[in-house]
Amino acid sequence: MTIDLRETRPIPAEPAAEPAPKRAAKPAPKPAGLVRANRAFRDVYTAAAISKLGTAVGTLAVPLVAQLVLHTSAAGIGVLAALNTGAFLLIGLPAGVWVERMRRRPLLIAADLARAAAFGSVPVAAFCGVLTYFWLCAVVAVAGVATVFFDVASLSYLPHVVGRDRLVEANASLVGMDAVGQIAGRGLAGLLVQALTASGVVALDAVSYLASALFLMRVREPEPAPAVGAARDLRAEMLEGLRFVLGDSVLRPLVLKGALANLATMLIVTLLPTYFVLRLGTADGPSLLGAFLALGAVGSLLGARSAPWLGRRFGATRTMWLASLVTAPISLLIPLVGHGPWLVVAALAWAVTLGRVGLDNVLGVSLRQAAAPEAMAGRVNATFRFLLFGALSLGSLLAGVIGATLGIQACLWAGAVGLALLWVPVYFSALGAEK
Repeated sequence: MTIDLRETRPIPAEPAAEPAPKRAAKPAPKPAGLVRANRAFRDVYTAAAISKLGTAVGTLAVPLVAQLVLHTSAAGIGVLAALNTGAFLLIGLPAGVWVERMRRRPLLIAADLARAAAFGSVPVAAFCGVLTYFWLCAVVAVAGVATVFFDVASLSYLPHVVGRDRLVEANASLVGMDAVGQIAGRGLAGLLVQALTASGVVALDAVSYLASALFLMRVREPEPAPAVGAARDLRAEMLEGLRFVLGDSVLRPLVLKGALANLATMLIVTLLPTYFVLRLGTADGPSLLGAFLALGAVGSLLGARSAPWLGRRFGATRTMWLASLVTAPISLLIPLVGHGPWLVVAALAWAVTLGRVGLDNVLGVSLRQAAAPEAMAGRVNATFRFLLFGALSLGSLLAGVIGATLGIQACLWAGAVGLALLWVPVYFSALGAEK
């Protein structure tokens, strides 16, 4: 699929095809599953599917280990969550520079092995009776650092595996798989914890990373050697990547839209569990919250699956702002969540909103990967991660402030308004020039 960037600076494209006879003037559409026929991508996809499912299960298992085994307070569990995402803020930008200086596939394998070793130490330490809260913090911190390198390297590696003309289809498969993993993982986690204990489920998380590394070892797609230039200052290269993203007519609106989406989403999801328990009661609140979030993951899956067709039909950039504009009023129904019919209305609005987010993830990431020069790919992806995770952290903090001062309902409305405005950064930019 060709990504629609005609209104921006040119991006290297495939050579034009030779003129064909009249009967073959219109090429046949590529089969939807063509990318999966690529063995290298199939191995990358399988590795991601296994590790994502393990991560979705482990996301619940680790705080349960802290709570059930170590009897950690709510504040301590919050620190664990901060250690996991904080790695992107601490080393996200330098990681982009380092990734550009290394081959991606060995780095991906090393990151998976590091996460497998870190999480694998938890059940061993628990069995030996030496597991402590600080041990768990160290495990989460090490895994967080490895995840930074894995995410940045994987985004830079995918164009080598499938080619830039297949990025939308590849990302649609990966984002859709991630949504399925979230749905299945959250459902399996509770059952597995009951059957195996929380420490046993963390062991399964470690096994998933090990299996992911084994599949990545099977990939034999040639990868060009990293460009080795004159030694440069790390800080100068980091700032160069930041300036490039914020100064580029394609990348700047994409990162602004993603940051606004993350901030607005965190304004809603941070206090949503508390809202469900207070509004709907301790008996029904948790189960209804699980169904509410699972429906959102289903919406994300459907949005990701529809992205390639919509991108071909309307153009990638037009699809992004048009979908956000059309669904903007629906986002404003989310804060109406309550008893009876309003719960259903809000849940469906949440599903539609996350469907739009799933669509944006496919098309936006594909545009970013296509627009980033090879020499800047690591820094571009790292800068996006840094800014987007910074927006997540800011959204969490704002949720606490707004919830404490104006109430939970006001926080939900603030998040809904932010989600309703996601079309603005793309529409009023070079990407939205072709209305």
